[in-house]
Amino acid sequence: MPEHDLSAQESAAIGIICAIPDEIAQFGDAFQKEKSTSFGGFDFAEGLLEGKRCILVEAGMGKVNAAVVATILAQNFNCRSLLFSGVAGGLDPALGVGDVVIGKHLIQHDYGIINNEVTESYHPGHLPIFMPSERFGYHLDGALHTRIEQALKGFVLPELSAEASGGTARTPTLQFGTILTGDQFVNCTATRNRLHNELGGQAVEMEGAAVAQVAERFGVDWLVVRSLSDLAGEESGIDFIKFLHETAAGAAIVLRRLITVL
Repeated sequence: MPEHDLSAQESAAIGIICAIPDEIAQFGDAFQKEKSTSFGGFDFAEGLLEGKRCILVEAGMGKVNAAVVATILAQNFNCRSLLFSGVAGGLDPALGVGDVVIGKHLIQHDYGIINNEVTESYHPGHLPIFMPSERFGYHLDGALHTRIEQALKGFVLPELSAEASGGTARTPTLQFGTILTGDQFVNCTATRNRLHNELGGQAVEMEGAAVAQVAERFGVDWLVVRSLSDLAGEESGIDFIKFLHETAAGAAIVLRRLITVL
C-alpha cells in the first residue's frame, strides 16, 4: 500500500457503537467530545478516546438499529474500524455476571430456516435450500486477534461488587468466545441452554453480528466486547436492570485498553 494511503487509513476515525445510554455513559470524560452530527435521528459525537480519533454513537437496541448506524459510520464518516461496547446475557455456565467476552466468532442465531418449530441458524443472506453457503457467522480478523492478545497481557479487570458476584466480591474473567446475536432479549433457561449447546455461544446480545456483517461489506475491521449483565435465564430481566451500570463498565474498560492497537 502506498505511504499516503496508509497514512490516510491510520488517520481515519474509529466508530464506537453502544445500544443504550448506560453503555455509552461508561466512556464518560475519557471521551473528549469535539462536535456532533445528526444522521437519521442518531447523534454521532466526534472526538478523542485514548488519543484516537473516534465517533461515538448510541444506536438503540436490535440488529436493524445497529446496522443503520454501522452503515453511516462506514459510509458517511469513512471509519476504519467498527467497535461495539456493551452488555450481554451469559450462556456458558462457566461464566458469571461481570465476566467479559471478546467476540472471536459472531453468529446471528435468529437467522435461518425453521424446521419442527425450531430455528436452524444459517449464514445471513443464504439458506440451505437456496444459495447455500459453507460460511457460518463472522470471525475476528486473525492479525487483530493477535494484537488484542498482546495488548491484554497482564491486564486485570476491576473487582466486581459482592452483590453482583452473588455474595463475594471477585475479579471478572476476560476471554475470547462466540457471541450470538438476535432480536430477542433471552429470559428463558431452556433457550439459554439450547443456544449454548447447539451453537457454542458464551454470550447472547442483540447487535454485534449485524455490525460485523456491515463491516465486512465495507471492508473494515470490527470488534465486539461484551460484559455479562445477566445469565439469560428467568431472572435475567431483574438482573439486567440491577447490574447494568456496574457490568457495562467492564466492556468499556476493555475497549479503551484495546483501542490503542486498532
